[in-house]
Amino acid sequence: MEFKMTPKHYFIVFSAALVILLSMGTRHSFGLFQTPISEAFGIGLTAFSFSLALQNLLWGLSQPFIGAIADKYGTGRVIAVAGAAQVLGLVILANADSIWQLHVSTGVIIGIAGSGSTWAVLMSVVARNVPEHRRTFFFGLTSAMGTGGQILIAPLSQTTINAFGWVDALLILAVMLAVIVPLAYVLKGKTEDMSVKRAQAESLVATLHKARRHSGYLYLISGFFVCGFHVMFIAAHLPNYLLTLDMPDWLPGTAISLIGITNLAGTMIFGWLGDRYSKKYLLSSLYFMRSLVIAAFSFFPISPISVLLFAGSIGFLWLATVPLTHALVGQMFGIKYLATLAGIVFASHQVGSFISVWLGGWLFDTTSSYDLIWQLAIGLGLLAALLHLPIKDEPKETPQPQPAE
Repeated sequence: MEFKMTPKHYFIVFSAALVILLSMGTRHSFGLFQTPISEAFGIGLTAFSFSLALQNLLWGLSQPFIGAIADKYGTGRVIAVAGAAQVLGLVILANADSIWQLHVSTGVIIGIAGSGSTWAVLMSVVARNVPEHRRTFFFGLTSAMGTGGQILIAPLSQTTINAFGWVDALLILAVMLAVIVPLAYVLKGKTEDMSVKRAQAESLVATLHKARRHSGYLYLISGFFVCGFHVMFIAAHLPNYLLTLDMPDWLPGTAISLIGITNLAGTMIFGWLGDRYSKKYLLSSLYFMRSLVIAAFSFFPISPISVLLFAGSIGFLWLATVPLTHALVGQMFGIKYLATLAGIVFASHQVGSFISVWLGGWLFDTTSSYDLIWQLAIGLGLLAALLHLPIKDEPKETPQPQPAE
């Protein structure tokens, strides 16, 4: 029976996008807090960079487990608890007076909470509420709308930091994120394979075993490491990089916001293309183009114009990887355990994020330069472009019909 979307399904997709908007917009604003928090504590960038790196690492490592809980017990409770935990983490950070509190609030609490309010869990909600043949497009649409938080929240955070200080700016973010808790009711439910009897449905353990032996899945995990390395290094360190070059104080927030604006177009376009062309070749092209953009930015003189050109270009490629990657996982293994399997891929993404955020801060404190990590980002982008080419993206078995909620 053909799946037909109703107004209810569209509202669910919109609500999922709004949760991602609030959560991801906040996360991509943390780079703006790097310098003021470090100055307030009288420390170098390494300490708070470690907090952000720990956030990204725990966000990724906890993702498969949080995804498995959502797959088994439903997404609503997971999203509600995650939203409340993020609010708590921001309040603790705003009142922190020691470095360990930076690590606990920013790193541990907000890091783990992110697993329940971002990609893997929310994409599983979208997957069960849209037609299979348009899944990549709706993944792209949700990602684009969600990451539009950078357009709103990054400049808002920059404005509130400049006007009220970083403490009040964090409390304002906490109030905004509290909206996630009531939205969780709309996003409740879990993915069931309605096309086969429960007794015949493949178990999670069997699916994980199949995934472990699927070379395409392993290449996808490796490639997504690079995505995390690129995105979180830029989000966390681009503001400080620009300040060290005596760029105007309006430029960091504007650049992060511009990344979000062009990301809207890029994610939607690549999501649309993913329903029509090979996802693995699109991903390979994305990573190759990222390397070209980063190379041009790092090798030519920096000016406000070049920064805006870089932000617009890298934004177009920013998270266009997300709908393609999640759709590939669903294409290879179905959507019943999508939150778990996509969570494992995302864990690799966040290991890359951890390394780039921490390494960026350490290298800057050690050498007063980001040159080496820019060069590393270029090389990794080229490697990721090659890794996606041999992916065998055909389903292991005949895909089951799309279940209606």
